[in-house]
Amino acid sequence: MLPTRDDVLRARATIGDRLARTPTMSSRTIGARLKCELFQRTGSFKVRGALNKLSSLDADEKRRGVIAISAGNHAQAVAYAAAEEHVDALVVMWTGASEQKIAATRGYGATVDLEATGPGDAFERLHELIESTGRTLVHPFDDPVVIAGAGTVGLEILEDAPDADAVIVGVGGGGLISGIQTAIGDRVRVVAVEPEASIALHAAIEHGEPTPVTPTSIADGLNAPFAGALPLAICADLERHLVGEDEIEHAFRLLYERAKLACEPAGAAAAAAWLGGRIEAERPVLVVSGGNVAADTAAAILARR
Repeated sequence: MLPTRDDVLRARATIGDRLARTPTMSSRTIGARLKCELFQRTGSFKVRGALNKLSSLDADEKRRGVIAISAGNHAQAVAYAAAEEHVDALVVMWTGASEQKIAATRGYGATVDLEATGPGDAFERLHELIESTGRTLVHPFDDPVVIAGAGTVGLEILEDAPDADAVIVGVGGGGLISGIQTAIGDRVRVVAVEPEASIALHAAIEHGEPTPVTPTSIADGLNAPFAGALPLAICADLERHLVGEDEIEHAFRLLYERAKLACEPAGAAAAAAWLGGRIEAERPVLVVSGGNVAADTAAAILARR
């Protein structure tokens, strides 16, 4: 069942004041307003959906614990939300995932499973563990309750920038853009941006169904191995753009140096499309999420010109 705007409004009531309202700031250099979701708890929008999902579980589901899969941002979000709700969490990650994100996930109290070698077989590992443990899945992008939580970003954008004529969103598996489209897509144009090296939503729309891809972008937060069925249904008709790795790095540097935002490469994807002149708008809002970048990755990008 597709989430509705009412579901997003209920998610905001559920989340309440347990999470921050992130700021929307202007950047003359970039020529747009920036929704600074990198300042959210755990460094990304993901905690909104995770907390909404964990709050919806009944006593038996909480007793059995939850399980999630993620390259890092959703992992941290589920770990944080599980701690808030006093629920045991197991997170499937994989070899090569960010050491910083693995450490942060453990730091919030979750157990991390690293048996998988990459995002493709990580989902096989996930289903094995669901079967053997009986835990409840907190899906990163294909769950209506998670999507509704992500949609609270959209509510804040429209309240802070009611004159916006475009909201530009970086896309991985499609959870954030689905939430924003559900919340405000009938009021403002929502635009999807994917790295050329990570085209899960693009492939799903082209084929009419979730389609496996092999993502390799430096924007690891957008490296979903497929887009969800719900995001496909919600976002099939949206304007979409692809950006190159050099464009992401350029936007990353500009956000760091001129907007003073220490985002991760995934958080620079929307800005990359805007700065590349792909999108026509007079009053755009660019979503900047998240803020979990390893120091060596940031240093390498900043050093390149």
